[in-house]
Amino acid sequence: MRKLFTCLSIILLLVSCNSIETYNLQVTKQHAVQDLRDDIDNIYTQLKRNHPHLYQFTSKDVLDFKFDSLKIAITKPMDSRTFYKQLAAVTKYVGQGHLSIAPPSKKYNKKERNNLSKSKFGINFLETEYLDEKLFIVDALGQDSVLINAEVLKIEDETPQELVKKYKRIIASDGYNTTFHNRVAGRRFFNYYTRDVGRFDSISFTLKLSDSTFLKKYIRGIGKDTTKIDLVVAKKESLSAIKKDKVKLTKAERKAKKVKAKALGKYNSKYGYTPIKFFPEVKKYNRNLNFVGQDSTVALLKVQSFTKGNYERFYDETFTTLDSLKTKTLIIDLRNNFGGRLSEIAYLYSYLSDQNVAFVNKSETKTRMPFLKSIMSNSNPLGIRVLAGVLSPFIAPVELLKSSKKDGKLYYRLKQAKVSEAKSLNFKGKIYVLINGNSFSASSVLSSQLHGTQRATFVGEETGGAYNGTVAGLMKTYILPNSKIEAKIGLLFIDTKQKMSTDGYGVKPDVEIIPTYQDRLNNIDPELHWVLEDIEAQK
Repeated sequence: MRKLFTCLSIILLLVSCNSIETYNLQVTKQHAVQDLRDDIDNIYTQLKRNHPHLYQFTSKDVLDFKFDSLKIAITKPMDSRTFYKQLAAVTKYVGQGHLSIAPPSKKYNKKERNNLSKSKFGINFLETEYLDEKLFIVDALGQDSVLINAEVLKIEDETPQELVKKYKRIIASDGYNTTFHNRVAGRRFFNYYTRDVGRFDSISFTLKLSDSTFLKKYIRGIGKDTTKIDLVVAKKESLSAIKKDKVKLTKAERKAKKVKAKALGKYNSKYGYTPIKFFPEVKKYNRNLNFVGQDSTVALLKVQSFTKGNYERFYDETFTTLDSLKTKTLIIDLRNNFGGRLSEIAYLYSYLSDQNVAFVNKSETKTRMPFLKSIMSNSNPLGIRVLAGVLSPFIAPVELLKSSKKDGKLYYRLKQAKVSEAKSLNFKGKIYVLINGNSFSASSVLSSQLHGTQRATFVGEETGGAYNGTVAGLMKTYILPNSKIEAKIGLLFIDTKQKMSTDGYGVKPDVEIIPTYQDRLNNIDPELHWVLEDIEAQK
């Protein structure tokens, strides 16, 4: 039996290595013209089959012309990355920001993956922003924290202005919105750069900070914090001493340690703790509640995304606190919040309104079984698809019960489409919402509901997500057969009952305030500053 197991393991290893080599060859080779044209037909077929609002912002005739023109324009072989840039420049005309196109990446064997996981690459810990046509560092960890507010003059031999202009040609936002373009290009600059040039192990920046201009180079696996290295060395040198001094804990001490760890786990879950590799000392949380000023009359609720952690416990405790402290004003900061769970924003809204409402409408779709179709995406491992097939007799009936047809259109009922009660401790005071072009997806859905019901005053910049709804919810990930480009296609149209007469734009602020690079240098938050001044004026 042991010999049989060993033989099977060797066979699986050889097959895996062979499949990795075959895949890497496939994604780096020059694809034949006909293969590329077939991939264009494949993705357009998938869009027509699955996307419920394909022609909402660009007519069928125009979109047909765009795809046909791309096919005609391809007259010579090209690799997957080059093809991706041309394809993304066409799919962006669908006008749905959730429709994303990504080039394939090289695959690695287990040993290579382990080595990569242990290597540190400094640019992974930099956050950038693009304002006033300047790219600059807004956050950095470790020794690089001294680079905060440094302007990036060049990346290798290219200017950020040239690169952002290039990336904006393939960035899709909801409808005709433009605020998303600069914002997301700045926030996710290195993502777009990697998609553009491929994986790299070193990169050089020309930076300007104050009156100094200097070169900063990053090399993968090199440039770790010396403080970190010193700690590691010290730890190794004193390892034997630590072992000798190790004291066995008593039963009571072990129990206390376990209770403390459990409490910390609950705390981290409630606030959405995001661990940062190589920087365990840095504590970043997804949602935070603070009070502005010397008392508790003004609260600031910052939600970076509607994704991680136990949101119910957080919001229950938050609004219990606001009620007990008799907080009069709540500022909700949704800037740079790219969205997340529909269930979370519906739960949050139940604390912001005293009305019993169905948070969203039934979702228009092209399939009666969107959940099953999402799982059966060809990007998912075969095992998951086989398991989904085995469970389909149980999943399908539930899906069918949620589906209905009206006026020739197919609809899918999400839980949030049912009327839910407002929370008894719903906030009754004044609400301000801070938004910008990166307020996207779930952030825009929540904003449209609050804006349409006139429940809040909005300050900042038009949201990147559309006011009248977006195609998202459940996604089908489709890998094109020849180029291996990955396309994520939304299966559900998510919208609230709140609508604006002009379709294709985001939630527009009641007070428009666009921050500047100088604001960042001066450590000024102009949107929050205006809100605090307005609160004072209302007293």
